[in-house]
Amino acid sequence: MGRFHYRQGKVMSERILVFYGSYRSDRMGIRLAHYCVRTLQARGVDAELIDAKAVDLPMLDRMYKEYPKGQAPEAMEALAGKIRGADGFVFVTGEYNWGMQPGLKNLTDHFLEEWFWRPAGVLSYSAGRLGGARANVAWHGTLSEMGMVVISSTVEVGPIAKTLDDQGQPVDAAGESLERSFARFADDLAWWTEAARLQRERRATPY
Repeated sequence: MGRFHYRQGKVMSERILVFYGSYRSDRMGIRLAHYCVRTLQARGVDAELIDAKAVDLPMLDRMYKEYPKGQAPEAMEALAGKIRGADGFVFVTGEYNWGMQPGLKNLTDHFLEEWFWRPAGVLSYSAGRLGGARANVAWHGTLSEMGMVVISSTVEVGPIAKTLDDQGQPVDAAGESLERSFARFADDLAWWTEAARLQRERRATPY
């Protein structure tokens, strides 16, 4: 179950941001993103979906830190605050030609120090049986380079249409397998979230 901690004298649940990045009109992966948020919330986690298409940052010109204080675009400023306030992250990614979704990568690249010293987990999906495995692997290196602690547990969902229905509910045997693997993933993420938070507090890091 989700762990609780004190922040400015108040009992708080873990704050996890779930990032999703497809810009396509018929997005299948949103099923997995909704499943992730809903299941984390059921475990007592304060989980929020960050949809790159809804945030709609421009193609990277200047990173958030390159703007004078108070002059970053409103959507970028708001998201920077959410990232700084989070305890950990989940990246839900599809696979395009063995690679990352450009929408999610573009959003992620707008920030750097805001990500530091927090755990991140990767969930991937595809229409086929490999479940986005190659994009999943690619994200591990990228997130590590950006200062996150990438957990070893991961979930690969494929074919996604036979695993989750259009409401993001598990379907048949594939859905049952997802629930088992996601439970392990969430337990691992919770362990690292608590460990990283305690270390940040001990070191009084500004990030």
